[in-house]
Amino acid sequence: MNAFFLPLAIGAPQIILIVVVILLLFGGRKIPELMRGLGSGIKEFKDASKDDEKEPSRTDEGSKIHEEKK
Repeated sequence: MNAFFLPLAIGAPQIILIVVVILLLFGGRKIPELMRGLGSGIKEFKDASKDDEKEPSRTDEGSKIHEEKK
């Protein structure tokens, strides 16, 4: 492995340390609530991006009109 990426390598001990620190900071009761909020935020983002794909944006419509005039 390249020496540049060596400090970025995350193994099992680092993951365990991160989980312990999160438990100490937020407590066991707060973590499920945080995960629910994160999940609902991701779901809303995905729904909004799907809605955006279905509806053409105004810039797309404007460019089509501009191209037709040429």
